[in-house]
Amino acid sequence: MRIIFMGTPGFAVPVLQALVEAGHEVVANYSQPPRPGGRRGRQLVPSPVQQTAEALGIPVLTPVSLRSGEEQAYFAAFQADVAVVAAYGLILPQPILDAPRLGCLNVHGSLLPRWRGAAPIQRAILAGDAVTGVGIMQMEAGLDTGPVRLEGSTPIGRKTTGALTDELAAMGAALMVKVLADPERYPARTQPVDGVTYAAKIDKAETRLDFGRPAIELERQVRAFHPAPGAWFEYQGERIKILSAELVDTNGAPGTVLDDRLTVACGEGALRPVHLQRAGRGVSSTDDLLRGFPIPAGTQL
Repeated sequence: MRIIFMGTPGFAVPVLQALVEAGHEVVANYSQPPRPGGRRGRQLVPSPVQQTAEALGIPVLTPVSLRSGEEQAYFAAFQADVAVVAAYGLILPQPILDAPRLGCLNVHGSLLPRWRGAAPIQRAILAGDAVTGVGIMQMEAGLDTGPVRLEGSTPIGRKTTGALTDELAAMGAALMVKVLADPERYPARTQPVDGVTYAAKIDKAETRLDFGRPAIELERQVRAFHPAPGAWFEYQGERIKILSAELVDTNGAPGTVLDDRLTVACGEGALRPVHLQRAGRGVSSTDDLLRGFPIPAGTQL
């Protein structure tokens, strides 16, 4: 097929690679414009998908909007059979949705209609969902409201957002290749009316750990915000990220450090960090951090 690919972050890279490996002709790649990055944020850095597309010799376009008639005409001129979308980051106007012969197919990282929206993987972890997955959705004007052609699922367990993102990206890539090989075999099914939830963007305020809450909720925060932006607490005016943690069956006054292993009492139970990171420093184990930066038992965080 002649395919326009639309994606930006690392989640979308396996999908693009799978399309090329399956022998499809990717005639154009749309990504978000390069963002400031590098040292001190002074350098414009192309997205992971843009870098991959350029390495594959695929023409890259990075419009800030697709609402102008000029952009829509340019898109339609590719005469694509289908547009494949994976975490692109822009709303697609109706003329864009209608331009390809088979419309636009989206790789969405949840089991729709649960967790429509921007942060489905993080929200599934934060909510304590037992299972999540990925679906191939026929796009329409609503926010992730389109009918679904094919889905795959996986248990969440104690996976982090990073691990789940990698797993669902690979799964979504395989499902997309399967659908494109025989679209008629996978007709679009209308989403159920019941069970709709929305995965709002992650707010920075959500990443701070509140030890007044149950430890099980904080452990989910740690996994949901790993590898980025990281769940954190503050000590002596410094933010310290917890990159992994375990639950401990003990109690105490919320926020109190209970022992020399940095076990912190929560509203229910306790949380023990396993890996941490101080600002501007590398990742360390709890023991290593405490050797150079003591946080003694009895400290109130």
